[in-house]
Amino acid sequence: MKHIVITIGREYGSGGRLIAKKLSEDMGITFYDKQLISDVAKKTGFSEHFIRNAEHQRPTNSFLYDLYTSVQTPSVPDQVFIAQAKVIKEAAARESCVIVGRCADYILRDQPNCLKVFVNAPLDQRIRRAREEYGVQEANLESFVIRQDKARASYYNYFATGRWGQSREYDLCVNSRIGIDAAVAVIRAAAEAITKAP
Repeated sequence: MKHIVITIGREYGSGGRLIAKKLSEDMGITFYDKQLISDVAKKTGFSEHFIRNAEHQRPTNSFLYDLYTSVQTPSVPDQVFIAQAKVIKEAAARESCVIVGRCADYILRDQPNCLKVFVNAPLDQRIRRAREEYGVQEANLESFVIRQDKARASYYNYFATGRWGQSREYDLCVNSRIGIDAAVAVIRAAAEAITKAP
């Protein structure tokens, strides 16, 4: 197979990370998720814990607005994102891979060999996964799941020019209610189609 990069955005509890991991194993290509945090830590000198916290800070305005209007050093979340974007671009140039989250679809938007995927699922299934597979102990799981999505949307919408979860931002949207294995098969078929395109 020719060089291919697959980015996976996902709703919380949709199983998107599991799908991405199985897809990478099935295709025999590298899986990037938490490894990106380690790579960014090496580049920036920030600790991995610090980077995780920076990713969860709720930004305001937009990344481009802040860059154009700031005469000072970029904020810490902006610095982390800039370093992360560089790491993602280097990984995508180096090898075929699957990258989970972190605005990778936006960062690699101009790459013709990139398949941009978004995974969603019915809310009840996401709540069940949060409880049974993730072990979340929140009293109101529905509210918790929705808050996680809002945080992801806020992060994405700050750094990207598009909108998180909107179908036109992606090449393929997959509802994981079809099952993890079926979702993997659909994404792999799409990836193979891209590598065969002229």
